[in-house]
Amino acid sequence: MTAATLADVVQLLERRYPPSTAQSWDAVGLVTGDPSQPVARVLFAVDPVATVVDEAAAWGADLVVTHHPLLLKPVHSIAATTFKGALLHRLVLGGIGLYTAHTNADAASGGVADALAQALGLVETSPLDAAPGEALDKHVVFVPVAGAERVVDALAAVGAGAIGEYSRCAWTSTGEGTFTPSEQANPAIGTAGVASRVVEARVEMVAPRRLRAAVVAAMRQAHPYEEPAFDVLELASWPGSTGIGRVGRLAVPTTLRGFADVVAKALPFTEQGVRFAGDPDGRVERVAVVGGSGDSLFDAVRRSGVDAYVTADLRHHPASELRERAEHEDGLPYLVDVAHFASEWPWLEHAARALQHDAAAAGTTVEVRVSTLSTDPWTGRVASPEQTAPHASTEGHP
Repeated sequence: MTAATLADVVQLLERRYPPSTAQSWDAVGLVTGDPSQPVARVLFAVDPVATVVDEAAAWGADLVVTHHPLLLKPVHSIAATTFKGALLHRLVLGGIGLYTAHTNADAASGGVADALAQALGLVETSPLDAAPGEALDKHVVFVPVAGAERVVDALAAVGAGAIGEYSRCAWTSTGEGTFTPSEQANPAIGTAGVASRVVEARVEMVAPRRLRAAVVAAMRQAHPYEEPAFDVLELASWPGSTGIGRVGRLAVPTTLRGFADVVAKALPFTEQGVRFAGDPDGRVERVAVVGGSGDSLFDAVRRSGVDAYVTADLRHHPASELRERAEHEDGLPYLVDVAHFASEWPWLEHAARALQHDAAAAGTTVEVRVSTLSTDPWTGRVASPEQTAPHASTEGHP
């Protein structure tokens, strides 16, 4: 095993959480750090705040990976007299890098949504709002039968024929091709001016559209003909396996109150705790989850047909409107509201394990640690007395 550099670690993180999948408004990636600096210890945390930097410095971390960005909005100064500036100065002077994986980690396989779904015991999960699958081409090549394997190998070498966990995927059939070379042609088969008939293989392979130029170039290089016959067909798009949120089912159905108790026990303690809206004795089996603020996804939740929806930061008006609508129909979905920090914290352990695994597979080694500091901003709560109803003020009235 060799020591990893910051560039090595960033590459591994971005394979799991590609920056290109982040929302357009987001700010993800490397914030501070020299790509050539060695990285032996990596601390994972939800928020880039002073107490997390304290923990990183005390542990001797070389890199802090946070879910929330420090510089989401533009700044005009990083002077140490500002909160963010002071944090950046401490990181830079301490030789500690900072990396952010935000909405790209929300949607990724093994990301925030998957971690939350797993923590709550959901099985058979799929994206709530699926991202489109990668745009694909189908390459169809006609080649003499004897040259078909060479063409398949050449296309596979540049990324064609990779489907899930399978590589070099191709389909072939045979038929007869005909052509007449001109006097200026230099045919591999046949004679100028004479019609030729050749038994050819039709080879079909799928490849990402972004690789089109490389696949066509590899095909031309491997093909025996001076002018190969081929088609490039753009395939219809379909939902991919990643996206915002997850929908799944509980292995054992329960009540809304019982499910809220499961949620409370599965997530870190926060002063907010867990709130729910709906019939406490209502049946819950199918569940949607979104880490972080999720009331913008109510339409997708309703389309999914779930019994309950778990997310954070539910605002009064959107939640009230959804529940009013639900009560006039079948009463679903129920709402389960948790603290923002708590909904995203389960991902940290997944991300830490994944980095350690990926580093070992790459022949390097890093030590990882998940911060157990609560960076939820709320520090206390006073419960309202039970059975206390709002009462209208009579001030200014006779």
